[in-house]
Amino acid sequence: MEQPNRFQKLVARAKQHVTEISPADARKQAESGEAILIDVREESDWSEGHAQGATHLSRGVIELEIEEQIPDVKQPIICYCGGGSRSALVAESLQEMGYENVRSLAGGLRAWKDASLPTV
Repeated sequence: MEQPNRFQKLVARAKQHVTEISPADARKQAESGEAILIDVREESDWSEGHAQGATHLSRGVIELEIEEQIPDVKQPIICYCGGGSRSALVAESLQEMGYENVRSLAGGLRAWKDASLPTV
């Protein structure tokens, strides 16, 4: 069995501190306006397609821009990436910044698509 690399270990630790949410629940919360869905992938990934209703704040800038975009630390936020790793890291980082209701989409955009949820 192959040992996890450093990135995989970092993600595993982050996932111990964040709550993951299913694609169906994420869509429900985003559509109802209960939560803000944020795509944390790179601009090129976003341009190729993203979850319907999502906002784009890439992992490279989200910590710099989140307070301007979402000043309320109690606002529910759901982060997603391609497979759920980067979004877990972002969710943990936002929690460390004081955001109280951050989730990571389990399985990322792949799981969203596998559930036949709408994309743009």
